[in-house]
Amino acid sequence: MGVRATALIALVLTGAAGGCASYEAEPVSVYQWERKVEEVQRQDAERQRLCQTLDKESARYQRDCAGVKS
Repeated sequence: MGVRATALIALVLTGAAGGCASYEAEPVSVYQWERKVEEVQRQDAERQRLCQTLDKESARYQRDCAGVKS
């Protein structure tokens, strides 16, 4: 195998590994579930604050704020 083929294979494998989503285990304990719920609530509150500041006619508002109660 030539240097080009080896480099191409390495590049493809690196790209494939980088494109995979990271694994996030489901919470097991009550504490972990509470942390997960709090994180989701924080993210939701942050999204609501963002949507309150965006122009309702903008494309970003249409994309990011669908289903957010104002």
